[in-house]
Amino acid sequence: MKKLPEIVQSAWMNREGPAVLATVDADGKPNVIYVGSVNAWGDDTVLVADNYMHKTRANIQAGSPGALLFFTKDRKAYQLKGAFTYHTAGPLFESMKAWNKPEYPGVATVALQVREIYSGAEKLR
Repeated sequence: MKKLPEIVQSAWMNREGPAVLATVDADGKPNVIYVGSVNAWGDDTVLVADNYMHKTRANIQAGSPGALLFFTKDRKAYQLKGAFTYHTAGPLFESMKAWNKPEYPGVATVALQVREIYSGAEKLR
């Protein structure tokens, strides 16, 4: 997998507010949630703590592709699209436990392996 472009890495470091995570169910019905517990992992993966996911968890476990939308402090939007994996143990899970707020359950880590990147209508990868 390719490394995230520098512009996206810089934008990630300048993000503000919660991100938006989108999945679809087996019938193609979309589900969108706010996520506040997110962190980059490696060069091409974003981790999201599963704190209170229900429909999203079911969609991901059923193989849903998805997207994560985040905004920078200067209100520029970036959309990361890709494939999810779900982790209840291992290094990705342990990483999430280290940065997820202790008052949140952190039952699992959702890893989005980024395949496409957009800034507005412009495809960056």
